[in-house]
Amino acid sequence: MPTPDKAAAVAELTDKFRSSNAAVLTEYRGLTVAQLKQLRRSLGENSEYAVVKNTLTKIAANAAGITSLDDQFNGPTAVAFVTGDPVESAKGLRDFAKDNPDLIIKGGVLDGKALTADEIKKLADLESREVLLAKLAGAMKGKQTQAAQVFQALPSKLVRTVDALRAKQAEQGGAE
Repeated sequence: MPTPDKAAAVAELTDKFRSSNAAVLTEYRGLTVAQLKQLRRSLGENSEYAVVKNTLTKIAANAAGITSLDDQFNGPTAVAFVTGDPVESAKGLRDFAKDNPDLIIKGGVLDGKALTADEIKKLADLESREVLLAKLAGAMKGKQTQAAQVFQALPSKLVRTVDALRAKQAEQGGAE
């Protein structure tokens, strides 16, 4: 029979899994409280890093429809719940893990799809959403400029062709 505290903890974790577009499981064994505080800051405003109990978190994840993480709930586990840009949080975790090898990225889930630790590191290598959108906008603007140049070139080319034909007809007409 679950205690009311445990039931409340499972309900809270289930809500976090459902409201997050990504969750990353880590092992934090060997990290100090100060290092965990630094890690929380490095994840950004759109992430929440919580040390969790494996059994309760597994129950909550299953209740949220996430069963792909079941085998990763062993050892001291903490979860980064990401509600914003998952790339920013993945970069924060990767960079912190480089400086603090005690942090181990176990795996995670992104929009319902399971991710391995390597996939999370690849996600961290991506540019942020804002940078990608800016590049897309720049590419689209460049294509529009090229299209405008082509459309402007067509009438002027037509005028030059007509002028050349008139000149040629004038030559032929003046020669006869």
